[in-house]
Amino acid sequence: MGIYIFVTVLIIVACVLQVFVVLVQNSKGGGLAANFTSTGQTMGVRKTADFLEKSTWTLAAAVLILCVVATAAIPRGGESAQSRISTQINNAVDPNAIPTLPTAVPPASSTTGSTGREDQP
Repeated sequence: MGIYIFVTVLIIVACVLQVFVVLVQNSKGGGLAANFTSTGQTMGVRKTADFLEKSTWTLAAAVLILCVVATAAIPRGGESAQSRISTQINNAVDPNAIPTLPTAVPPASSTTGSTGREDQP
């Protein structure tokens, strides 16, 4: 169970980082890259955009791989653990029996006739 929680935390961290990286980017080439246009910068606009694009793809691949690892690391019960549905199926009296539905019970016979009045003896 410990590895499952660890991988889940890594997935959440990678998702939050990816949200920040995507929000920093601008589809027109602006975003964070527009702030680094001053002279004397070693990373130019194009280098920053390339770094952000590579980090986006890297984080997306990391989330995908971590999700597969988390699926494999899901804590399961012991060997004898069964799902509730399979337990109910195994405990059924007769799985081929047709269910009986409640039927309407006819009213108790009364002394009223077809006229709705009581018959007099």
